[in-house]
Amino acid sequence: MAVYVDGFNLYFGLKDKYRRRYLWLDLQTLAASLLRPGQTLTQVTYFTAHVRDQPESHQRQSDYLDALAVHCPLVTVVDGRFRAKDRRCRGCGDTWVVFEEKETDVNIAVALLEDAVLDRYDMALLLSADSDLCPAVRAAKRLRPDKRIIAAFPPGRHSADLKRAVDGFLSIGRDKVSRAQLPVTLTADSGVVLRRPKYWS
Repeated sequence: MAVYVDGFNLYFGLKDKYRRRYLWLDLQTLAASLLRPGQTLTQVTYFTAHVRDQPESHQRQSDYLDALAVHCPLVTVVDGRFRAKDRRCRGCGDTWVVFEEKETDVNIAVALLEDAVLDRYDMALLLSADSDLCPAVRAAKRLRPDKRIIAAFPPGRHSADLKRAVDGFLSIGRDKVSRAQLPVTLTADSGVVLRRPKYWS
């Protein structure tokens, strides 16, 4: 089983549903908990982008990614990017810059399709509720009809379109995320100590 995690879809699902309580999430343990008896977890690919405009958020995210690298050997991180975009207030004319996350859904689509064609999985678990991924799911199944793709919806999220595109779906509940938390403290090979951010409580 190959698992593809839409980082921002998962993050905002967790945050909207449980605030910051479960953000220190062990993706490998979570993925393994979604498998059925007899299935084997082969890879977990986590798609995200580094926060740019908020130094404290950037540090928390960096610590989290480092913790995944230390504790979750099956997890690979694929980076997208944030693009600066100017915004203007129609009322007063003031302008400001916002950062929009880009490339994540494209990166997931490419990986899901490429891995299907190259026979890197028999079954894929797509941890997302983003309907923009439907074309990639349909293409993968058209090119490799022997492959099965299951959607795992983050807490509080779902997509009727994605339900129709995949072979099956499930919703991730509180029990799964609460039991899949990283240790509060981890130590990297370099000796650096990583701790769950106090803000994530």
